Amino acid sequence: MNRSSRTAAAVALAATGILAGAWPAAASPAAADDPPRVARVLWGEVTIPPGRQGVVEAAGFDGAALGAGSTLTLTAPAGTRVTGVPLGTPGYRGAVGADGRTATYTATPSVERPWRQGRFPFVLATSADAVPGTRLSGCALSLADAHAVRAAGGCQVTVGLASPTLTSPESGVPLDARPTIAGTAHPGAQITVSGQDGGEVCTDTAGPDGHWTCTPGPALFVGSGSLQATATLNGVSAASEQIQITVGDAAPGR
Repeated sequence: MNRSSRTAAAVALAATGILAGAWPAAASPAAADDPPRVARVLWGEVTIPPGRQGVVEAAGFDGAALGAGSTLTLTAPAGTRVTGVPLGTPGYRGAVGADGRTATYTATPSVERPWRQGRFPFVLATSADAVPGTRLSGCALSLADAHAVRAAGGCQVTVGLASPTLTSPESGVPLDARPTIAGTAHPGAQITVSGQDGGEVCTDTAGPDGHWTCTPGPALFVGSGSLQATATLNGVSAASEQIQITVGDAAPGR
């Protein structure tokens, strides 16, 4: 089988990454009279903000060869649902269960060595009320033929944090040395605004409505620079886009 290429899922991913790690090593080969041993499959990790979607991937099957009709099944962890199976590699059919709890890829006869190469992506969505920093339990992977499960694994899904926004000041507008800085973030998140050199400018905590505001203590340096807000809550964090600022004699109030 040609090495699969990742097909981008039609979802917006915020500050998300996808990793692969090893599932516990498989047992030694079984004797002829023993029941089938379960091989292993690599497992995936993904961090998804509340109410957003992210992709977790399965890969690394190392058991006996499986043929056409074998299936790879992901069971979604509690608090999520599967919304897509975006693999574009020929030879596999993807399907999402009606309730979103499971999704499968099925190998077709056109695949010479099913599951041996490539990565198999599943799109997961978290609920809007998911708590940032929570690790969701129950994510499972299984690879089976018509007779038995041949490989098992899992995936780790962590609820992340949506990126905060900087709504004030406006990028490129001349500023006073101590402008009001404001934006939105997940309620309760600790906000740290940093300057171009990475130093702390000011801090605040997002209120129940998600809004926050702060004013620099030491005056901002005259000239061009940038501002960026970072939100942190329950051990997870996310950063806003940088905005370019200008502090100078032409700024209001100078």
